[in-house]
Amino acid sequence: MAEPLLIMRHGQAGAGSPDPDRRLTERGEREAARMGAWLAARRDLDLSRLRLLASPYRRARQTADRVAEALGLAVETLPLITPDDPPQAVVDWLLDQADDRPLMLVSHMPLVGSLTGLLVEGRADRGLGFPTAAIAELAAEVRAAGCARLTRVTAPADIAGQEGR
Repeated sequence: MAEPLLIMRHGQAGAGSPDPDRRLTERGEREAARMGAWLAARRDLDLSRLRLLASPYRRARQTADRVAEALGLAVETLPLITPDDPPQAVVDWLLDQADDRPLMLVSHMPLVGSLTGLLVEGRADRGLGFPTAAIAELAAEVRAAGCARLTRVTAPADIAGQEGR
């Protein structure tokens, strides 16, 4: 089986324009840090080999940076995971990647919901609603449309006070 695929929505962001420059709010910073600490405390995933990729939009990069700090990793930018990019393009990209490392994509709604729906249900219109900073964990033999199984969805509110447990 391929290594896990984690799909994360960025933390809460403030209003602003242009959209790519919107920043995390203080709450968004806390959400991202909480999720990073929670991931770092997990013993069921080998995240030392995690490949962490983020949208080039500021709020996604800020979120990925908080996760990277907790895990001691670097963040790569992946231009094709902005809010309005087509989920099929991401699936095509995933198919071209080696699946020998866990992979985490930090992106935006509606893409994270549509991408999860496409990978699990084979349909982008069957996606999840992601709270800010939520992480969906998928398992698949092949990271292709309709071939993944959703194993877990976790939001910051789900782990409040549990970091380090």
